[in-house]
Amino acid sequence: MQKTVHTAIYTDNRSKKKQFANQLLKGNPPEELQFLKGLKGVLFSNTRIAELLEEEALHERSGLQLPGQRKLASFSSGERKKALLKHILAADPDYLLLDNPFDNLDKDFREVLKKDLLALSDKKILIQFISRAADTLSCMKQSCFLDNGLLVGFPDYRPAKTAASALSGTIPPPLQPLENLPEILVSFKDVNLSYHGRPILKEINWKIRQGEFWELRGANGSGKTSLITMITGENPKAYGQQIDLFGRPKGSGESIWEIKEKIGYFTPAVTDRFRGNHSLENMLISGFMDSIGLYIKPSDLQLQLAAKWLKLLGWYPRRHESFRSLSEGEKRLLLCARAMVKHPPLLILDEPTAGLDDTAAAWVTDLVNKMAVQSKSAIVFVSHRIEPGLSGQYIFELIPSPEGSLGRQIRSNKLKS
Repeated sequence: MQKTVHTAIYTDNRSKKKQFANQLLKGNPPEELQFLKGLKGVLFSNTRIAELLEEEALHERSGLQLPGQRKLASFSSGERKKALLKHILAADPDYLLLDNPFDNLDKDFREVLKKDLLALSDKKILIQFISRAADTLSCMKQSCFLDNGLLVGFPDYRPAKTAASALSGTIPPPLQPLENLPEILVSFKDVNLSYHGRPILKEINWKIRQGEFWELRGANGSGKTSLITMITGENPKAYGQQIDLFGRPKGSGESIWEIKEKIGYFTPAVTDRFRGNHSLENMLISGFMDSIGLYIKPSDLQLQLAAKWLKLLGWYPRRHESFRSLSEGEKRLLLCARAMVKHPPLLILDEPTAGLDDTAAAWVTDLVNKMAVQSKSAIVFVSHRIEPGLSGQYIFELIPSPEGSLGRQIRSNKLKS
């Protein structure tokens, strides 16, 4: 088999990748990839893992042969990808369609998977969909860009340097800033966490003060999500621990809604919750109410602030367009702005750039940097990937150990100005 058939297909959030992948796997490759005609391909993707997780939730089995009778849901992102790769190779395919294989993986597991895939390149054809140019496998010998379902630039396309975002001006002021907040918004003291006897976190000590900009890092399965849910009030294991939230000990009578009103929160999964035909303007305004859509008449001041946010993003002329018409990158940008619209004391952004192309990720990073510098909100940015250009002041890193992940604080040289 000639190694030159390994092909990199660069994509953005408007590439129509899903339809193109289905076309390939059904045996209908375009002219540029006719060498795949008559060959059997399999898909390696986060979407496939999500389907297996849903199957497991519905029928108590995923269809994968997993070690130790563990459920796929109990695996880390890296372990899931390893199990899926073993499963699809058992079918002895001629080629693997790799859909952003390194998404949601920490640095160490990315290197492990990269080594495995490069070893496979001597035996199987690899077709790699790529959103982030840095993820390109070194075995790729021909390349192209998927433009609205069509391949362009074949066979030697080279991705352009990421352009700066079009954000201009400053972020709008708060509608009604919360007052009388303590200097320390969140305090963890010797916090431990375990599930079913398995230690997750060990003696975590962490303080988040007003206006600080933190990056939360850690390997897959190190406990980042567990740590975040102990702040947002969604993890009952926070009770009985030495955790103070906004000046009150956890479990001292505060309601989950009292906590949530002081927190802006974004995770990519929230995108799927907005299924109605909401306009961009209404989506932003709904951030004032923390509602899934807007169902009451907004005030004049809310409309004015929404207009300022849309002008910052460069979308004011599109304010009446449907949220569903946006690309994935544009949706993320709008939802990050929505999480910030009320200037919460604490803004948590959980993997806001996961699955985005380089350009869209740069837009989100630029907006987050603006929000950090131009507001009094403390920001926690959670990511498996070190984003170029992100200007966090501090890093809180979870370091796995047999007794649970330990916390390490690092002061960055990229300080808020």
